[in-house]
Amino acid sequence: MPVFVIANPKGGVGKSTFAINLAGYFATRGHKVMLGDVDVQQSSRSWLAVRPPNLAPIAAWEVSGDNVARPPRGTTHMVLDTPAGFDGTRLDEALKIADKVIVPLQPSMFDIMATQAFLQQLIARKGKAEVGVLGMRVNSRTRAADQLAHYVRHLGLPVLGFLRDTQNYVQLASQGATVWDAAPSRVEKDLEQWETVLEWVRK
Repeated sequence: MPVFVIANPKGGVGKSTFAINLAGYFATRGHKVMLGDVDVQQSSRSWLAVRPPNLAPIAAWEVSGDNVARPPRGTTHMVLDTPAGFDGTRLDEALKIADKVIVPLQPSMFDIMATQAFLQQLIARKGKAEVGVLGMRVNSRTRAADQLAHYVRHLGLPVLGFLRDTQNYVQLASQGATVWDAAPSRVEKDLEQWETVLEWVRK
């Protein structure tokens, strides 16, 4: 069972947005997905509460504040959404079960500086989990995207892709939905951007 941990110590970078859509991808493919939320704001859990019953089911995973345990039997895919400042014992426990760690990162200097030590910490751990960085709310054709890609590759980490800044994610999330639940014609550009991300996720 693959376990995906979505982490970045900086808040407001799009962790929950990516987490719910990654869970949505697996769910719409018929997998039994659990979405864990250790964020005190419980963004992902609140989203699950408004997800319509006619959409592909995603189960909530009860995760206590300082205890990250394996999800129940029968789960095929696990996505764990984490809060800002996620470190210490909680981070250690999450990394023990993680197969892949995805770090959403916006291309501003401030975001990069705030995340630098965290990325270096992940690299130094050399655990079983693969680590990848995802550019969030960025146009892949801009200089900012180039700078982010250069910085990440300099650390020896893969850039999984870039997801644009669009109201599609906001509007769908408010309905308990993901881009995978929408009409393809509405989210065509977004689905194209997910292709490189999913190539890495499915490896």
